[in-house]
Amino acid sequence: MQTLQEITSTRSNALIDPGLHIWHGEVAAYLFLGGVVAGVMVLAGLGLLLRPKGERSVHLGLLPWTAPILLSVGMLFLWMDLENRFNAFRFYLVFRPTSPMSWGAWILLAIYPASIAMAWITTPEGMKQRVSDWARSRSSFLANRLACLDGVVSTHVNKVAVINVVAGAGLGIYTGMLLGTMASRPLWNSAILGPLFLTSGLSTGAAYMLLYRLKDTERILLAKADMGLILLELGLIAVWLVGLMSGGAAQRAGAYTLLGGPWTAAFWTLVVGFGLVAPFLGEWMERRGGHVPGRVAAGMVLVGGLALRWIIVYAGQHVGWHDVAAALF
Repeated sequence: MQTLQEITSTRSNALIDPGLHIWHGEVAAYLFLGGVVAGVMVLAGLGLLLRPKGERSVHLGLLPWTAPILLSVGMLFLWMDLENRFNAFRFYLVFRPTSPMSWGAWILLAIYPASIAMAWITTPEGMKQRVSDWARSRSSFLANRLACLDGVVSTHVNKVAVINVVAGAGLGIYTGMLLGTMASRPLWNSAILGPLFLTSGLSTGAAYMLLYRLKDTERILLAKADMGLILLELGLIAVWLVGLMSGGAAQRAGAYTLLGGPWTAAFWTLVVGFGLVAPFLGEWMERRGGHVPGRVAAGMVLVGGLALRWIIVYAGQHVGWHDVAAALF
């Protein structure tokens, strides 16, 4: 007599599968703001290394203070996307070297002291003095701590700049690795996403800095850097898509979402056309005409940087490995 075997499958469990769209716009906004912060830290750190005593405009000197503010807004978006928000502190109870999220949590924590130290260095001396006078009028303890901070960072300017460049680069690469290490999403599963998001972050960071009232020489230098970064970003996008099309069925299915699929029009118009090609041509025409770079092209780069992350986050969740398996069988 044969016995019947009962098999229980959890594939219809809503908490396991098919939870395809579990990351939303908050994650895309966090990735965008993280990239901008990374760009500001790297570019400001390089400027501090190359010209530690150089003259800088007031706005350029105060710009690094916006890095921890933007990062806090980005982390708020990330926190809002969490399912169990009040368990987020557990990231800081352990460090797992093989976990990109563990690396990211500690990198984010390191950004604050590094960016604040650099911001204090680049703050104009007159403003530093006013802050010191205010601290002395409030509390001797606060004044002593501020004097200690000033003494430490003033004697280690190059080290602070190097730390900001390294931490900013780590933050920029991490925002891409967070997606790139997820093998279950063929569109994301590429080593190119780390360098692509870092390059995009540097470009959007330069564009963000161009929104402020900088000196003409500072604007021209940032626009030149942005033009080079845009070309590099276009090259990385091409390599990323070619790599996907050269892969297996899953990778090709992922690439299809941007090459004929539902996200094709948005990607090629908002990201490539509006966010990269158009601002590059605008900055090139401004340079050829001898004009000081304006804010229009910078705004377009920022829109394109946000669109890049928004589209990749959503398009990456459009196709998974089980979709490819279903298509094959």
